Amino acid sequence: MIIINIADIHGNAAPISEMSEVLSSADLVLLSGDITHFGGEKEASAIIDQIREYNPNILAVTGNCDNKDVDSYLDHENIQIHGRSIDLNGVTIFGAGGSLPCPKPTPNVYTEDEYSDILKNSTQELDENSPKIMVSHNPPINTMNDTLASGGHVGGKITREVIEKVQPLVCFTGHIHEASGIDEIGVTKIVNPGPLGTRSYAYLEVSNKIDTLEIRNI
Repeated sequence: MIIINIADIHGNAAPISEMSEVLSSADLVLLSGDITHFGGEKEASAIIDQIREYNPNILAVTGNCDNKDVDSYLDHENIQIHGRSIDLNGVTIFGAGGSLPCPKPTPNVYTEDEYSDILKNSTQELDENSPKIMVSHNPPINTMNDTLASGGHVGGKITREVIEKVQPLVCFTGHIHEASGIDEIGVTKIVNPGPLGTRSYAYLEVSNKIDTLEIRNI
């Protein structure tokens, strides 16, 4: 299965048309949050509809810059994986949207305790023998992917604990724009492709293992 992961679109649809061949060739498009830039259902649907011009198979979580009604929209479209798991082509995909509270107020944030409940819902029915992919807008703590330009770490403790326990093949994340790259926690690859505005995305080819995993440029 070929999966394309896009992070931190922030309502900037321009690069999507530049990815037409990439998106069309994938079995699944995963969006790891901040679909809009403080937008709601209208803005999110515009982005999703444009991606659907090239690929109808989309799963997503929201980010901290998406208003709460974006979650309702994803639910209505049956593409939501926040607090859920979905089996697809022999791979289980689960997720958590939003982020921990930020220095400046954003509309979609959760505490560590709330993430504990969200990820419990995501993982309670997982088949331990199934290959898994996690999608979390908020990165796990103490990786290159949660590292600010100042060097501070702002990722989630619960997110990391779940990764260590469940051991998905990949955790796609975003949120920290300057922290793109591929890191690892145990057997799990942690991937932040960088904001779509930088013309970057993640490419994954997966079976019961990772066959190819790269950050690519449009």
